[in-house]
Amino acid sequence: MPKPPPLRLGVNVDHVATLRNARAGERPDPVRAALAAIEAGADGITAHLREDRRHIRDDDMARLRSEISKPLNFEMAATEDMLKIALATKPHAVCLVPERREELTTEGGLDVVGQHNALAPYIARLNDAGIRVSLFISAEPQQIEMAAKLRAPVIEIHTGGWCDAVVDGRTVKADTEWQRIVNGVRLARAAGLEVHAGHGLDYKTAETIAGLPEIAELNIGYFMIGEALFVGIGETVRMMRAAMDRGRKSHLVKT
Repeated sequence: MPKPPPLRLGVNVDHVATLRNARAGERPDPVRAALAAIEAGADGITAHLREDRRHIRDDDMARLRSEISKPLNFEMAATEDMLKIALATKPHAVCLVPERREELTTEGGLDVVGQHNALAPYIARLNDAGIRVSLFISAEPQQIEMAAKLRAPVIEIHTGGWCDAVVDGRTVKADTEWQRIVNGVRLARAAGLEVHAGHGLDYKTAETIAGLPEIAELNIGYFMIGEALFVGIGETVRMMRAAMDRGRKSHLVKT
C-alpha cells in the first residue's frame, strides 16, 4: 500500500469578515487572521467572495493575494462578474460553488450534471489562465464522473450532511453519509481527480476523514473561527493539524 500524500489544511477566513462587517468597520481583519493561520501551520487560505459581499469583500481578495505566502483558494459562483475578478486576482485555485442569496451558508454541492454546459466555459477559461479549478460537489457518482469529463483537476466533497448527522447523534444517517463519502473519494481518485473535502468539519470529523488516504486537503472555516474566539487562531490551527495527523496516522497503522 503506497503512503498517502501529506494532508493539507486550508483555513477559510470568511467569518472573520462576517464579524468585521457586523460593525461595518475594518476590524477584525481577515487578512491578519490568514497570516496568523499560516504562521501556525495552515497550508493555504480559502475565501468566498459572494455576489452579495456579505463577508469577504473585493479588497480582501486583492490583499490576500498580495500578502499571504501560501496558496489562495478563491471560492466563487460561476458568473461573468466573478470570473473577471478571478482572472484579475490570479489565485492559486478557484473553487466553483453553488450560491443562493437567501441561504445562510452553502447548503449543498454544485450540480455539475445539470449545469455542465454552463460550467464548461468557466472551467476552460480558468484552466487556460493557469488557475487550478475545483468543483464543490456531493459524493454522488454522476457528479464525480461529470467533474472528470469537464476537465476540472480537483473536486471538493461536500461533507455537511455527514458532519451534521454526527453532531446531532443521528447514527444511521451519519453511517450512510460516511459510506457515500468513502465510495465517492475512491471513485474520484480512480478517475484521476485530486480530492479535497470540507463543510461542517470539526476536530472529531476532521480526524475521522483524515484517515481516508485518497483525500489530499481539508478546507475548514466556521468551526475554526468559532474556536479561535476562545483559544486564538494559532492554537486552533495547531489543534486541527494534530487531529488531522492522528487521523492520517490511524490509516497507516491499519495498513
